Amino acid sequence: MAGYSINRGIGRPVEFKGLRSQYLFIFAGGLLAVFVAFVVIYMVGINQWICIGFGCISALVLVYLTFTLNDKYGTYGLMKLFARRNHPRYIINRKAISRLFIYNRRRNA
Repeated sequence: MAGYSINRGIGRPVEFKGLRSQYLFIFAGGLLAVFVAFVVIYMVGINQWICIGFGCISALVLVYLTFTLNDKYGTYGLMKLFARRNHPRYIINRKAISRLFIYNRRRNA
């Protein structure tokens, strides 16, 4: 039985066959989704060879895209990309400029 090294040291991200951190979850979740889709289309009654072809092609595309994302963005790059998309580019302040500098006496009274 083959032994696979999953973690290479303390404080380093999890790595398996070159895939690092969140890409392992993307890969595992994607393979699970491909398997579920394969079972569903097989149970619907579509031809067996079409189901096998769909499963193989979609699994190969998933492997290719996962390793491509891993190489392009690295360990934390994909999380940084999603964080950058959720961060506003600028803050909108709709008050008049003169209202920003007026001292409000009612707050301190």
